[in-house]
Amino acid sequence: MIRSHYVNQLSASMDGKEVVLAGWVHEVRETGKITFLLLRDRTGVVQIIGKAGDTKDSLLKQMSLPKESVVKIVGVLKANKEAKAGFEIVPKEIVNLNPLSTNIPFEITGKVPIDLDVRLDYRYIDLRRAKPTAIFNIESTIMGTFLDTLRAQGFVMIRPPSVIAEASEGGSELFPIAYFEKEAYLAQSPQLYKQLAVIGGLDRVVMITPVWRAEKSNTVYHLTESTQMDIEMGFADHEDVIKILSETVRSIIKEVKEKNGKDLETLKAPELKVPEVKTVTYAEVVDRLHKKGHALEFGNDITREHESAIHKEFGEAVVIKEFPAAIRAFYSMPKADSPELTNSFDFIYRGLEISSGAQRIHIPELLIKSLEKKGLNPEHFESWYINAFRCGAPPHAGWSIGLERFAMRITGSENIRECSMFPRDRKRISP
Repeated sequence: MIRSHYVNQLSASMDGKEVVLAGWVHEVRETGKITFLLLRDRTGVVQIIGKAGDTKDSLLKQMSLPKESVVKIVGVLKANKEAKAGFEIVPKEIVNLNPLSTNIPFEITGKVPIDLDVRLDYRYIDLRRAKPTAIFNIESTIMGTFLDTLRAQGFVMIRPPSVIAEASEGGSELFPIAYFEKEAYLAQSPQLYKQLAVIGGLDRVVMITPVWRAEKSNTVYHLTESTQMDIEMGFADHEDVIKILSETVRSIIKEVKEKNGKDLETLKAPELKVPEVKTVTYAEVVDRLHKKGHALEFGNDITREHESAIHKEFGEAVVIKEFPAAIRAFYSMPKADSPELTNSFDFIYRGLEISSGAQRIHIPELLIKSLEKKGLNPEHFESWYINAFRCGAPPHAGWSIGLERFAMRITGSENIRECSMFPRDRKRISP
């Protein structure tokens, strides 16, 4: 290992200890006979101090490195109450690990505003900034807690395919690809395959997987490639998985609050509270919003404007259930006493839909009728999907959380592209 410690592992109690640090030159300041070099790694920034007379002239010259030079520094930690961190590093050796051979495209310290598109063009540089680091630290906690929470309840992690033969959810929002002599598509959802895993006897499955949707949208809420965190649960209905969804969301928020306090401070994110989850019906939402003057009629889909209003009317975390069948995916189970409605639901967090789910249709004849109503050809699903439900398919239900949308609301980001490391949208396909 090149380094002995990360910056956040250093403390004044290590006074006199030799350490080996590695990272990037954040800033260099020369004031009279003293040179300050700020070294940055992914955990923080530490001050390296060289004094004329105490530090070799050759070492002082080495400290005058261009910003963003990648270096190794061997030094001695000295406790100093006047230093911001309570200590500083007196250098013994500085090694420039790979001298810069081009200009850094923008200021890393944040002193100069940078357009988002410029930052995304040079994302490998942008990731060195404190705010992107904080966002992806939080996303790491979200994904880790998601898996830990579900696996603790007996869910088995699986990996669904990314190349599919037919639309998972209907519609035309598919990316076609050449697949030898056939046409195939990038998966818009792992839906059908996680159902097959449950039918196959795995019973409870969990996954984190990329999905692709060819939505011709340029809004701050849409990506063409995003990350879904999914479950599917056998021998269960929508009420069972709504409970698990609510518990999972609360667990994730609690863990981020406890583990990523400094990251939230860096982002100046809204205060994070573990919310109480309120459950309402689609009909109740339509009625309440209609009375408040919003243009929402029964049978209409809920728009971004409606989601914002739902936040104001019902609270920070809201599950909306019993959507009309006409606006839900073909596999959503009709409500037993009102077949025009479905056992489906959305989860709205801080005014944005972060999750959607349903009890699935597990009766083959009912599934065929639903496909036909959606304008899909049942024959295309017969051999590998519909037939599976003739082989002892149990009642089952599931949901999906959109990672980037959830992170967007937790971090207070205004554009979803901030929450995708290398975002793909209608105009961007590199880097």
